Amino acid sequence: MVPTLNPGDHLVVQYGAPVRPGDIVLMRHPFRQDLLIVKRAVERREGGWWVLGDNPYVENDSREFGTVPDEFVVARAVVRLRRPPRAGQRSAVALLSWAASAVRPVLRSSPRSSFAR
Repeated sequence: MVPTLNPGDHLVVQYGAPVRPGDIVLMRHPFRQDLLIVKRAVERREGGWWVLGDNPYVENDSREFGTVPDEFVVARAVVRLRRPPRAGQRSAVALLSWAASAVRPVLRSSPRSSFAR
């Protein structure tokens, strides 16, 4: 989900929330239901949601596994929490920069604007 989410980011999610195009969702992987993944819901299609990652070079999304059934969508992301700077990067400037951007709402984007097709 880079650039929207980075490795180590945490999400606050709302279970059972209605999903609309452009939302970031937590879902069960269609081929491994024990694995939870994060994708952007792009559009409703027959049979469920078409989901894509925000990184156009990674195809672990509906381009690979097709439409995702509604029951596989577990929750909608509400807030992103950035991970704090590592021990060697904890200068006052780094901590202030982190604090200013650590908690951000996960905004819905236009489903087509986030993806290079």
